[in-house]
Amino acid sequence: MSIIEKAAGKIGGGAPRPAPPLAVGTSPAQDVSMIEHALAKQQARQAPSAPAAFVATPIEPVFVSPDLDGPAEGSSQFHSINLARLHRMGVVAPDAEKSQVAEEFRIIKRPLIANAFGQGAARVKNGNLIMVTSALPGEGKSFCAINLAISMAMEMDRTVLLIDADVAKPRVPEYLGIHADKGLLDVLQDKDLKLSDVLIKTDIAKLTVLPAGRTYKRATELLASAAMTRLVEDIGNRYPDRIILFDSPPLLATSESSVLATHMGQIVMVVEAEKTSQEAVREALSHIQSCEVVGMLLNKTTPTPGADYYYGYYGSYGK
Repeated sequence: MSIIEKAAGKIGGGAPRPAPPLAVGTSPAQDVSMIEHALAKQQARQAPSAPAAFVATPIEPVFVSPDLDGPAEGSSQFHSINLARLHRMGVVAPDAEKSQVAEEFRIIKRPLIANAFGQGAARVKNGNLIMVTSALPGEGKSFCAINLAISMAMEMDRTVLLIDADVAKPRVPEYLGIHADKGLLDVLQDKDLKLSDVLIKTDIAKLTVLPAGRTYKRATELLASAAMTRLVEDIGNRYPDRIILFDSPPLLATSESSVLATHMGQIVMVVEAEKTSQEAVREALSHIQSCEVVGMLLNKTTPTPGADYYYGYYGSYGK
């Protein structure tokens, strides 16, 4: 059994729970990497209990002012996002015309949403808590996390909280063009600081951002603290329609991701095609055995000419 197939379930013992592959690239005319082979094999062997695949109906997002966006969470800040800039960066832009990247992330998000809310299969415990990570820096995890967040926010009946948990090298504000002084670590460190004081609402309806905040030397301890456990439980259970996406650090670069994984119901592990070694993937997976559902997203693959669908190609973006 390949390491990718093992990742579909809980590695290290117990009954594995299959997780549908989140990205598959096929190219009969060229050599296919071992990771792509494993993903294709996993897809062919899907268990009956896996979430049924169904086609997402694109929902045009509604752009609103903060005053019209319903009850805000306390005194949340508001930032406008430059959608044209997102589009130029290759990020899913809600107001843009139909694009390949948008279609790919519509397909990628579907099993995650099904696991989170029990659509077509048994509901995954804490399934609405989803961590996006990678083995190494530069594989495109932040790019994928932001695209997933925006794509999920386009759902008619879901809201999304995107948390920048890459506390050492936060990228979410940079991508979205927003400025934030305080965030997650500040809330964990300062008991008098409310979560609502650092949340950032955006003019993408149903998308709220929690920045990483200021750097702390004991960030790992803060993420492993009782305060973090209470925070995750609160944001995970407060709203029944909410999906919480965590953009976490690379698994082999810091220890924070392993700590975050203990809170998650699902993990999306981004793997850079033709570059990340199986040894690195194997070691990274050993750090997230606490999560029941792990899916692989093959990123930066070469598209097949004439293919109707191609998953996981995001050009040179997301470094």
